Amino acid sequence: MSDQAEYVPPKVWTWDRESGGRFASINRPVAGATHEKALPVGRHPLQLYSLGTPNGQKVTILLEELLALGHAGAEYDAWLIRIGDGDQFGSGFVAANPNSKIPALVDRSGATPVRVFESGAILTYLAEKFGAFLPTEPAARAETLSWLFWQMGSAPFLGGGFGHFYAYAPAKLEYPINRYAMETKRQLDVLDRRLAETEFVAGDAYTIADMAIWPWYGGLVKGWLYGAAEFLAVGEYRHVGRWADQILARPAVQRGRKVNRLTGEPADQLHERHDASDFDTKTQDKLAEK
Repeated sequence: MSDQAEYVPPKVWTWDRESGGRFASINRPVAGATHEKALPVGRHPLQLYSLGTPNGQKVTILLEELLALGHAGAEYDAWLIRIGDGDQFGSGFVAANPNSKIPALVDRSGATPVRVFESGAILTYLAEKFGAFLPTEPAARAETLSWLFWQMGSAPFLGGGFGHFYAYAPAKLEYPINRYAMETKRQLDVLDRRLAETEFVAGDAYTIADMAIWPWYGGLVKGWLYGAAEFLAVGEYRHVGRWADQILARPAVQRGRKVNRLTGEPADQLHERHDASDFDTKTQDKLAEK
């Protein structure tokens, strides 16, 4: 263990506004709105308020997959929420998600708008609404939901644990990096062993479980998260790698991954999406730049 100053917790914790590393400016110990700001509303039944992080990509991938199947009711407007600017603390967003985290969905297809927040809840809601990507047979449904909730419970150790201490914390500390690297590799091994047995995570069918897990663990083995591919030796997980490539080859996944993104190559960013033709416009703009 390397030398590091021991932290002695006070009897009562108080908020240090300067702590928290890269995200110190937006993290706070209370909930609720900080300012008045209504959410925009587009012309489609589904209004998504999000950012192209792994959690945001889950929902846009599903929406693009639903549209690819011909579900016209899945047309959506995707509005950009800039979490670095505190958009998630606007009154309109807090009304859609009192937890102030992306993504948030408002379904305006009925007489009364329905809000849905938490990415796993949104995936389940949309899969049930359109009867796709969530099996109805009890055993297959249970397997799909089990893996969906596996992601919901596991990814915070990858993101808020490993990702934070490896990439974002103001100082590199051996203990938390080792602790969360070990857990991340254990999770990759769980997934690798499963994908050695089945084509997709929940079995033979592509489901919302794949859509939830891929942006996190597929992104990790593809080298997109935290600059940690070499550190975590992600090439060891060859079954996860096979599956990650297979999912990435899907056109709907490629589209969904671009929506609300603010990072990466300009051609891979579509800050807002209001129509399927927006993807074509982005491609044309990129070609015009060359």
